[in-house]
Amino acid sequence: MEKAKRLLRLFLTFLKIGAFTFGGGYAMIALLEREIVAKKQWLTNDEFLDMTGIAEATPGPVAINSATYVGYKIGGVLGALLATLGVVLPSFSIIFIISLFFDAFLSLTVVTWAFRGIRAGVTVLILSAGIRLFARMEKTPLALVIFGAVFLTMLAISLFVLHFSSVFLLLFSGVIGLCAYAIRAIRKGDKS
Repeated sequence: MEKAKRLLRLFLTFLKIGAFTFGGGYAMIALLEREIVAKKQWLTNDEFLDMTGIAEATPGPVAINSATYVGYKIGGVLGALLATLGVVLPSFSIIFIISLFFDAFLSLTVVTWAFRGIRAGVTVLILSAGIRLFARMEKTPLALVIFGAVFLTMLAISLFVLHFSSVFLLLFSGVIGLCAYAIRAIRKGDKS
């Protein structure tokens, strides 16, 4: 009975996250953090940061990868299925309904203005999530140098390169992380 309640809470939590998040996985990170870390305490801050990195680095949308990860951690395979279904169901339903009336829907001036407002809100949500993740990041000199290098690289690529594979950016960030790990391991070896 307790497992069924936990699975229902998992499904309803991700259904709420899926229903009230616009703009995709990045905009969802702030809501995910509030629900999963602060309210439900299903993950610690460090686990959440790791989950965010894993969800971004693996194929597929961040929201679905995050839901699957948390669902599996909380409820095993069934939990992963229910959390994933919960996060996908609202978007699927809305898109299905919109597709039935797509042409008439897009021609409405109100819809155009609503999407402009949503775009601005999504930008704020993504920025807010980034600031929160940075605030919780370990602030060692090495971590700050890595953060700065990755941030500046991403900014330069975004500003100056029009067609750039995000796979390359993920691989580049992973290589920087591995180099930092190697440097840290070497430094710890010198101290002992």
